[in-house]
Amino acid sequence: MSADEAGVECYSGHTYAQEPRVVIWEGCRYQVERVEGRWRTPDGPGFRVRVEEGILFDIGYHELEDRWSVQRMAAS
Repeated sequence: MSADEAGVECYSGHTYAQEPRVVIWEGCRYQVERVEGRWRTPDGPGFRVRVEEGILFDIGYHELEDRWSVQRMAAS
């Protein structure tokens, strides 16, 4: 798993990747505490999430490639 990819477990109701629940980053599993933002790009849905340790991630699901990408945000 590279630094720009992450495993994500998500809730999928009427669509896939409706709401992320777990982010797997650098071998660690982080429970999502809250979704702080969501958007839609031409590639697919994106989210800003805060995980249990207070870390912020921007994550995106790339629909055509069927993969997640992640960017750890600076501490706030």
